[in-house]
Amino acid sequence: MKTALVWFKTDLRLHDNEALIKAIANSDSIIPVYCFDDSQFETTSFGFKKTGSFRAQFLLESVADLDKNLRELGSGLIILKGKPEVEIPKIVQEYKPYKVFAKREVTYEEKQTETLVQSELFKLRCEFETLSTSTLYHAEDLPFSIKDIPDVFTNFRKKTEKDSVIRTVFEKPLRIKSPRIPEINLPNLNDLGLDKIVNDTRAVLQFEGGETAALNRLQHYFFETKSIANYKETRNGMIGANYSSKFSAWLALGCLSPREIYFELKKYEAKYEANESTYWLVFELLWRDYFRFMMKKYHIKFFQQHGIQNKGIPVNKNNVQVLQSWIDGITGIDFIDANMIELKSTGFMSNRGRQNVASYLCNDLKLDWRYGAAYFEQQLIDYDVCNNWGNWAYLAGVGNDPRGNRYFNIDKQAQDYDKNQEYRNLWLRQ
Repeated sequence: MKTALVWFKTDLRLHDNEALIKAIANSDSIIPVYCFDDSQFETTSFGFKKTGSFRAQFLLESVADLDKNLRELGSGLIILKGKPEVEIPKIVQEYKPYKVFAKREVTYEEKQTETLVQSELFKLRCEFETLSTSTLYHAEDLPFSIKDIPDVFTNFRKKTEKDSVIRTVFEKPLRIKSPRIPEINLPNLNDLGLDKIVNDTRAVLQFEGGETAALNRLQHYFFETKSIANYKETRNGMIGANYSSKFSAWLALGCLSPREIYFELKKYEAKYEANESTYWLVFELLWRDYFRFMMKKYHIKFFQQHGIQNKGIPVNKNNVQVLQSWIDGITGIDFIDANMIELKSTGFMSNRGRQNVASYLCNDLKLDWRYGAAYFEQQLIDYDVCNNWGNWAYLAGVGNDPRGNRYFNIDKQAQDYDKNQEYRNLWLRQ
């Protein structure tokens, strides 16, 4: 009997999951595993939790849903907690798989963990195979090598759209053969050192983790409400569930595949219409790809104050009180404060809000942009390492923005996007 272990990470789905499909094709028996990595729940050097309560709750729901979906196919999920380089080898010693299949990492810390696991598996004579499962365009299909990817997004987009194709999705398996896997034993927020969350009725959406909820949201946004038809016009909205797709949280944990979104979108276009809005969603998925490929190109530079441009920027010494007033939404700038209160209360903020509060921290408060990025890492339900740090570096003027410093006039932005103060009234009322 050839047994393979599938280590799920931020690919918590059965559809379009090449690591899972390849393991099934090359083995007689599958052991699905998820490890709650202790390092993901520590406090960072910036003083924030690496994972806050909102994202952790969404993660717990997503892992539980993956286990449910696996059990329907005859399998189940083994839950580990600790350091992956310790816990994965233990399970390998118990089940004796010939190989571990997993999603390929590109970012600095995640890559370090992957290397540690690989070296421990090597000692146990267990192979380790990683596969790229996160992007719309596969890295191997790009019209340039990673080191030659243009540093300006428009150049990347035009050439990629012209010269690359999007691979078809991997179908969800119909059955998975596994030994008997014990009932799932999930930690709770308290076990992870986190406080319980309170749902705020003002939230744009009560996000529910997992592939099941992700696919439901996809159908809702495309086919039930046809909200996609006006996406380009409404995407800068700030109130309500359907001004934007809200796919980001499910994409971040891999409950939803970008290719699945793309091919469902093609079905929508065939049935109704292709327009600027349907294209714009693909455009946004391309940005997501781009930041991931940039991380692969520049490694740790995206996490350093001078960024990929190695550019010195004037920064005040870290002022804890000023930073805290930004976090708590008590800066006295109502548009900034409303957005920061929404983030603190719900774990979510609109794209328009994110750009404004980041510009304010970098350009008006002149604080080290990495503190903003680290707070977002803790707080955002849809935190994605590549998008978050890539976007913050961009706004700080040390990333991929060819124009350098990107300053937002907050008063003008408030007037343009919250003319009647509806959003500010919603979040600033006591």
